[in-house]
Amino acid sequence: MAAVARDDAQAVAWWRKAADQGDAQAQSNLGVMYARGRGVTQDDVQALALFRKAADQGLAHAQRSLGFMYANGCGVPRDDAQAIRWYRKAADQGDADAKEALRKMEASGRVK
Repeated sequence: MAAVARDDAQAVAWWRKAADQGDAQAQSNLGVMYARGRGVTQDDVQALALFRKAADQGLAHAQRSLGFMYANGCGVPRDDAQAIRWYRKAADQGDADAKEALRKMEASGRVK
């Protein structure tokens, strides 16, 4: 089987179709593309909106991504309370990276 060349713009187009239909994983994937500027112009505000749609549907990866954005002030002012809220939602679903992010915030005194 021949390998398919990576095409970020094409991936964005397909994920957008699924995201527009409410698919949480596609919303999160599209959010990653906006956060990293892959296949689209980098846009933290758009990434944040997409992560929130997916996070509100319970997708742990998107909840962790929202936590990261709030913890680091990406597309929003830095807000430790919101970061902790979203990291905890993901951690409660077993997301190891969210658990580690909470541990680091606690170690640095950012968790109250």
